[in-house]
Amino acid sequence: MALRNGRRSATGFLRDFQEFIAKGNVVDLAVAVIIGGAFGKIVDSFIKDIVTPVILSPVLSAAGISELEKLSVNGIKYGVFLAAVLNFVVIAFVIFLMIRALEKFKRKEAAAEAEAVAEVDNTQERLATVLENLTEVLNRNR
Repeated sequence: MALRNGRRSATGFLRDFQEFIAKGNVVDLAVAVIIGGAFGKIVDSFIKDIVTPVILSPVLSAAGISELEKLSVNGIKYGVFLAAVLNFVVIAFVIFLMIRALEKFKRKEAAAEAEAVAEVDNTQERLATVLENLTEVLNRNR
């Protein structure tokens, strides 16, 4: 009997786990984490391969340093920290630009929708006016 109850609870557990995994939120979260990891690699490459050579090279060469990550004093690798801060600022800036573009798109979409509603309202008003005029003409001719 105990073995049988153990199988039922294991089967119930597996069924519950399968339902949990199959939910859209879990799948969406997994996709977001994977895309976020890939985006992080893109940002790291952008910082190391583009921003650092173009913007920071003059500063680093003036300081006599070839790589930002190699900055250190008494074993404290503050260059790694500075690189992480720079990555954060770039990520925050890119996300800011994306959200700003999305908001602009939403405002345009809302304006177009409001314009369409106003056009329908104008059409309905014109139609009502035409019907009133037609009713008046028909009533006069009686």
